[in-house]
Amino acid sequence: MKKILSQAYLWFVLTLLYAPIVFIGIFSFTEAKSLGNWTGFTTQLYTNLFTGSGRNTSALISAIETTLVIALISAAVATLLGTLAAIGIYNMHGKKRKSIEFMNNIPLVNPDIITGVSLFLLFTLLHFSQGYLTVIIAHIAFCTPYVVLNVIPRLTQMNPNIYEAALDLGAKPGLALRKVLLPELYPGMITGFILAFTMSLDDFAVTFFTRGSIGLETLSTYIYADSRKGGLTPELKPLMTIIFLVILAVLIVVNIRSIKNNKNK
Repeated sequence: MKKILSQAYLWFVLTLLYAPIVFIGIFSFTEAKSLGNWTGFTTQLYTNLFTGSGRNTSALISAIETTLVIALISAAVATLLGTLAAIGIYNMHGKKRKSIEFMNNIPLVNPDIITGVSLFLLFTLLHFSQGYLTVIIAHIAFCTPYVVLNVIPRLTQMNPNIYEAALDLGAKPGLALRKVLLPELYPGMITGFILAFTMSLDDFAVTFFTRGSIGLETLSTYIYADSRKGGLTPELKPLMTIIFLVILAVLIVVNIRSIKNNKNK
């Protein structure tokens, strides 16, 4: 009975999580503006999204482009900084390491609105002109701890003598880092990059407080502004479906490769 109840609870939770996504995916194949109103099967919304021919679609496409640029830059820089930070933390010992790990975990549990307001006050204090640069800096700041969290486990699983052996054989620290250490950390770096990219893509609060008043719109801020007008652009339904399927495909590929690598070892 306990096994049946636990399985039923698990499927209930999964249904609550994924049913809305499936619902959006189904209604992305109809032109009805209101979700839940089926007016017939069509792929017109997908056509509008890729051609920019729908109402307000040009603004939506511009927001998507801005979001992707910010997310890619932020995730790339956060992956670099997070990897170097993880190596530094791993080589610390005792209370110092625990203190740094504790400080790294604070942004993970800190509400986004607090992070956004704090960064807004910081940029105002420093007299930064808010726009692309401040949004990218803010995204790097809250994405980097996620990369650190993914790279450190790879360091703990790695043989610590490999790097030292490379140094003993005459390799300089930079060469040993590129040729020996980084290849061992690639799985964690890739996972961290994907997670940082997803977090940047999804963020609203931090972007809202750090974008300034220049009219910068990311996908999240566009949806917020669009909903305040009394409805959502219909092309958002196929867009949400595509984003979910792409991220799902990437995660499946990464996990399959990880499983194969573990079996080979």
